[in-house]
Amino acid sequence: MRAWRAFVRWVATHPVTSLVVFFAVFPFIVPHTSLATQVLTYGLFALGFNLLYGYTGILSFGHAAYYGLGAYGTGLALAKLKIASLWGAIGIGLGAAIIGGVIAGFFCLRRRGIYFAMLTLAFAQMLYFIAFHLADITGGDDGLRGIPLHPLGLFGTSVSIRSPFAFYVFAFVLVSLAVAALKRILDSPFGAVLQAIRENPERAAACGYDVNRIKFVSFVFSAFFAGLAGALEALRLTVVPVEALYWSTSGQVVIMTLLGGAGTFFGPFVGALTFLLLEERLSRLIEWWPIVVGAIFMTFVLFLPKGIWGSFLAWVVRDASPKPPYAPVPE
Repeated sequence: MRAWRAFVRWVATHPVTSLVVFFAVFPFIVPHTSLATQVLTYGLFALGFNLLYGYTGILSFGHAAYYGLGAYGTGLALAKLKIASLWGAIGIGLGAAIIGGVIAGFFCLRRRGIYFAMLTLAFAQMLYFIAFHLADITGGDDGLRGIPLHPLGLFGTSVSIRSPFAFYVFAFVLVSLAVAALKRILDSPFGAVLQAIRENPERAAACGYDVNRIKFVSFVFSAFFAGLAGALEALRLTVVPVEALYWSTSGQVVIMTLLGGAGTFFGPFVGALTFLLLEERLSRLIEWWPIVVGAIFMTFVLFLPKGIWGSFLAWVVRDASPKPPYAPVPE
């Protein structure tokens, strides 16, 4: 048991290495490779949202906007602009997500609390209706189809990523780099300030930090990671459904983050894995599977507010804490 606790603590203190090792073997332990890739992309999406909510303390109800902008930007670059470079298309998708984050952050961060959350939702819904009605460009209700998956240019060579496993390796490398970059951000003084703002923004401001500017930078970083997840999902499906911008996608990433554990590094991936496995298994058994998932989510919120991974870590730390040498004598 002591060795098990030591292993868990090592995983918690070396999150990037642990995540890389886990996802290196992950496609061999799930039913199919497509599910493994979906967990990667949605886990990255939730990780980006967690940067804003779990570490900065800002709740966004419209994070589908940046996920959808990344997906549509990449898809339009390949399907409409006929860009032959996969890297260039991903760059356009990331640029669209960053620009969306800058614009939304500039206006939405002028308000706090529920007003901020409603503004982010309104921004995402505005983009959804634009994509829905510009059918000649975005495909409208049918989604953006016909996205070609060009070979990957690497050091003068051409590598095909059309097979599910080859695409998983491609997504695995990009997600691993993104996770390492996010870990570097969180370990930096900037990451420490983010958590200080989450705990007490007034005290952080009193210490001389520009709270509004730091929140804005966090918002843009979060949009960047969400946009990368959207770009990878668009390439995986070779289709961008208009639902990528819908409020339900924003709700899913909130559920994944809270289910896994907000404010923890592994939590978003644990939540994404749990949600997607439940969705896949329950949808085969019953038509009203969202009701079951909703009941499970409410149970976790009520009884395990730290989420699956957060509660597990708390249990390991509590169980490993030193016990008193003797029991107090009752008076």
